[in-house]
Amino acid sequence: MTETAAGPGFALPRGVEPGRAVVVGAGPNGLTAAALLAREGWEVDVFERAPVPGGACASAPVLGEGTVVDLGAAGHPFGVASPVFRELGLTDHGLAWLHPAVPMGHPLPDGPAALLHRDLEATAVGLGVDARAWRAVHGALVDHVDEILAGALGPVLRPPPHPVAMARFGLRAPWPADLLGRAMFRTEAARALFTGSAAHAILPSSRPLTAAFGALFGALGMSSGWPVARGGSGAIVESLVAVLRAHGGRLHLGHEVTDLRALPAADAVVLDLTPRQVLRVAGTGLPPRYAAALRRWRPGPSVSKVDFLLDGPIPWRDARLAGAGTVHLGGTAAEIRRAEDDVTAGRMPARPFVMLCQQQAADPSRATGPARGHTVVWSYAHVPHGHPGDVRPLIEAEVERHAPGFRDRIEAAVAMRPADLEAWNPNLVGGDIAGGSLAGARALLRPTASPRPHRAGRTGLYLASASTPPGAGVHGMGGAWAVRTLLADRRR
Repeated sequence: MTETAAGPGFALPRGVEPGRAVVVGAGPNGLTAAALLAREGWEVDVFERAPVPGGACASAPVLGEGTVVDLGAAGHPFGVASPVFRELGLTDHGLAWLHPAVPMGHPLPDGPAALLHRDLEATAVGLGVDARAWRAVHGALVDHVDEILAGALGPVLRPPPHPVAMARFGLRAPWPADLLGRAMFRTEAARALFTGSAAHAILPSSRPLTAAFGALFGALGMSSGWPVARGGSGAIVESLVAVLRAHGGRLHLGHEVTDLRALPAADAVVLDLTPRQVLRVAGTGLPPRYAAALRRWRPGPSVSKVDFLLDGPIPWRDARLAGAGTVHLGGTAAEIRRAEDDVTAGRMPARPFVMLCQQQAADPSRATGPARGHTVVWSYAHVPHGHPGDVRPLIEAEVERHAPGFRDRIEAAVAMRPADLEAWNPNLVGGDIAGGSLAGARALLRPTASPRPHRAGRTGLYLASASTPPGAGVHGMGGAWAVRTLLADRRR
């Protein structure tokens, strides 16, 4: 099913005299910042080291002719709900969101899989005796998801735009997902479904704030969904580039910036970089206190990615999983907790948490021509930071556990270890896809404790990567908040 995103956009300060801006990095945040500024009448140049734009939001036929493989981000619960993507009208520039029949599934070792439907009531009913508890945890979030996103997808140290909605979210957010799951749910299906969503924090579910991830990811799936982009995640980037160029912005590919002093003169510079890279390119041009704060930034755990080409569909034991766009593989809530405990402690778990995407459940264009009749499978496992080992056998074993015969269907596979991911995209430091550790206060105060975290220490220099609020994900909101800060500074 194709759907155009609806809902509120992202407002910017008005009445600001345009100037000239330079953006370093053409990931979704950098391109969003550039597109917004160009639309406001600014002269904008974007410099990107890679030969193609997009950063970790890209697609390529790496499994052979006729395949479309998402090289980084795959499912997009935040993309379809993003206020700034709505504001930029990406669906008017070629982007189409395609929804699978089931947003997310979670197979269990014993019994049928737990399913997250794009409907609160259908999901609750499927959880049996936990139906009432599931509604209690998620109902208010589903009903007010746009208001909650307006607060959650931005800096923490500001007055919430919708205090009542954020208070509802706040009742759930501070808790460890493990504690909330055990307190609220009686069945393993509900606990595992919730904990699997919480695992997107790439933290043990015993840590504070992990319940926020479980509740919000679930609420998004049951409202705006977990769609894929038609033709691959690179289509999101193509639509951002189209908006940029429609307003006169310029994109310079294959142009690596190693020193900010080499950039053209500009009124503002926006960096879609991690703090480690900012320190490298800025040299001594940062205020000492801010530079010291950036040096305290630490990357988080990593992922190790494997894409498979199968000679047919995955032979799921529970056939309903064939319609799921995203499948969380990790077994019970307790098994997921143990795996994430190991990763955080620097140990490779015997059964890692695996996220698997079946984009073809919504988008048949992922295997055409010579690949027709085949299935492209996207997967990654959570691993310790920089883990050098081969995790393909572990991923295969976890899929085989719930889909006997999976291995027999593999025709080709491409693996990317953490070092490979960083070599492809330096923002993925050591294979960290979250823009830095989310442990403790780092989940909220990124990259420094500041009411204006997108200002890079001084007026005129701004940070717009996943290392700033609201963090990782293809939603462009880091770029949007950097532009809002930039325009507010200029108006003052």
